[in-house]
Formats: sequence, structure tokens, C-alpha cells
Amino acid sequence: QVQLVESGGGLVQAGDSLRLSCAASGRTFSFYAMAWFRQAPGKEREFVAVVSSRSGGNTYYADSVKGRFTISRDNAKNTVYLQMNSLKAEDKAVYYCAARDNSGSYHLPTRTYEIGYWGQGTKVTVSS
Repeated sequence: QVQLVESGGGLVQAGDSLRLSCAASGRTFSFYAMAWFRQAPGKEREFVAVVSSRSGGNTYYADSVKGRFTISRDNAKNTVYLQMNSLKAEDKAVYYCAARDNSGSYHLPTRTYEIGYWGQGTKVTVSS
């Protein structure tokens, strides 16, 4: 089991950058594929980015953030990051860290039903 705690959200202006962090508990962090999802007011939770388990050599992004956001992980610190550059008003949302136990696979989860664990969320507000 893993517990996730996000941090780094806040209020920024369009064009600014922000880095979110997600600290995970547990000794088997490296076996989890880690992802970020977001949920804007009145909308469903949507996929943002995912990084593979173990070395984190594989990443995948939603088209809406590709080229602007970068996901990475530091297994020594049990932490996953989301670097967000060139933020837009439409990036405003609550961002959730998510984990999937990939002890027996290398699947990259991009759907909410593929996620086993969620953080409590961190709010990102972008003013235009």
C-alpha cells in the first residue's frame, strides 16, 4: 500500500511555471507507475502525465500538456514531480497524484479506473 501527499500548487499568472511534488510512503515506490491527473470545476478527472515504474524511462502525456509539462521521478526520495511550464488559464484545476502497482507489469495507466491510489490533490490557479 502507498500513501501520496502532493504539494506545490498555488496561484500563478499565465505563462509562468510551477512544479508539483508528490511524496509517497512505502518501501516499494519504484514498483509503482506514477501519474498525474487533474480535475477542473464541473469537469471529470482527466489524465495529465504518467511515468513508468522502476527507472521511469517511459513517459506519456496528454496532448493538451505535451511539450509544456514534464513528469519525472526520484526513487531515492520516493517522489514524483510534475514540472509545468507556459501555464495557461485552462490548466487551472486540482491536480492529483496517482499510483498503480506495477509489480507484475509495465503498463502505463491513463484512465482513472487503472489507478489504485490517489493523493488528496493540490490546487493550481492560473490567472490570465
